[in-house]
Amino acid sequence: MVLDRPGGQLRGAELPDPDPGPGELSLAVKVCGVCRTDLHVVDGELPDPKLPLVPGHQIVGEVVAAGSGAEGHEVGDRVGVPWLGWTCGECRYCTSGRENLCPRARFTGYQIDGGYAGHAVADHRYCLPLPDGYPDLQAAPLLCAGLIGYRSLRMCGDAETLGLYGYGASAHIVSQVAKHQGRRVFALTRPGDQAAQEFARSMGVDWAGGSDEVPPEELDAAIIFAPVGSLVPAALKAVARGGVVVCAGIHMSEIPAFSYDILWEERSIRSVANLTRADGEEFLALAPEIPVHTEVTPYPLERANEALGDLRSGRLQGAAALQL
Repeated sequence: MVLDRPGGQLRGAELPDPDPGPGELSLAVKVCGVCRTDLHVVDGELPDPKLPLVPGHQIVGEVVAAGSGAEGHEVGDRVGVPWLGWTCGECRYCTSGRENLCPRARFTGYQIDGGYAGHAVADHRYCLPLPDGYPDLQAAPLLCAGLIGYRSLRMCGDAETLGLYGYGASAHIVSQVAKHQGRRVFALTRPGDQAAQEFARSMGVDWAGGSDEVPPEELDAAIIFAPVGSLVPAALKAVARGGVVVCAGIHMSEIPAFSYDILWEERSIRSVANLTRADGEEFLALAPEIPVHTEVTPYPLERANEALGDLRSGRLQGAAALQL
């Protein structure tokens, strides 16, 4: 499925299977998760994508061939390919454990053709071994929804009470991790979205309500998954002194002006950008210990536009993925 122009529909296309270059693996794609970042790319909210583009960055695939210099994987191995697809390895960010901030980084399904296809190639360094016990469909959301949620949770420090604004693919995973860590979790959904609130309760959160409500307890931290800038001042009002508001998305609508008093008392706002391989290795080892359960709605590849539309409209519970 190919994007020709931002804002357009994906089209089905017959393309030659890509050959792996030096340091690359060729993968037979089994499943590719459908992510809100895909929406931002398709809808033109992220600038300058590779065009034409095969989107998709939560790839579960089987290694079918390797280019020269590709190490660490054998033909037949099952691997996962995340959003971060290549870094230079030389800049001050890469050499200080912050490869997620590499200014030359390239991203799967954005500057690199992704997994909305039968085959894909990926840098061998960014092909992550997947934990046993997760079928392909359930493994796909771990590769972005899970990883970004986990990195966002780490930014919350030792917060005992945690608010999650937007209860979709990432939140339904990170809430399980947070509960496993002994935190109290409060889900805040679109106002009036009873289905999403009931889904959050079924995943074990301590309370669920609308984002226009005040949580029943003061929050030590909040993570904003919904790309809605007006939630930033709302979350600041809900967090305690010294609390943090973490913006987890790659894109957000404009944040409205707010008075200094809701930021004062050492509250802070920070963003999360991308992920590192260390994040991936740590989270993918932790997920089966909890164990994290992923709720996934499958779609065939040719219905990718429908999957994106359901995500855009908020009709999905949990995550979505394309099955090849």
